[in-house]
Amino acid sequence: MSSIYHDILLDHYKNPRNFGNLKNANKKTTISNPVCGDKINMMIRLKGGKIKDIKFSGQGCVISTASTSLLTEYIKNKPLTTFCKKVVRDKKTSYMVTLDKDFILELLNIHIGPVRLKCALLPLEALKKLLK
Repeated sequence: MSSIYHDILLDHYKNPRNFGNLKNANKKTTISNPVCGDKINMMIRLKGGKIKDIKFSGQGCVISTASTSLLTEYIKNKPLTTFCKKVVRDKKTSYMVTLDKDFILELLNIHIGPVRLKCALLPLEALKKLLK
């Protein structure tokens, strides 16, 4: 791993962006990885088809915390249509997140082995659960 990417990940771990609790959140979820003990609480405030604010809390390893920090930075203040497909069923609207494993790995920009992949994908799983 390149030193610069290592430093970026450590910075997101030590100083996670969008960390804390979100008052007036429209949606909240908690997701965990029982294998390693990582746990993420994710909260969002949606307004006008856009993520107006997003926060997360919990505890996790460098990979899961940095991945969550990077993902929340990426989606904050963006229209849902930037990273979701709108789904209407029985007059009820939901969103299917179109971001995938490759997107998260590109965001992290490091090689993740199979054992740590679940850690890296935990925030994506939380986001999908929130918007389902």
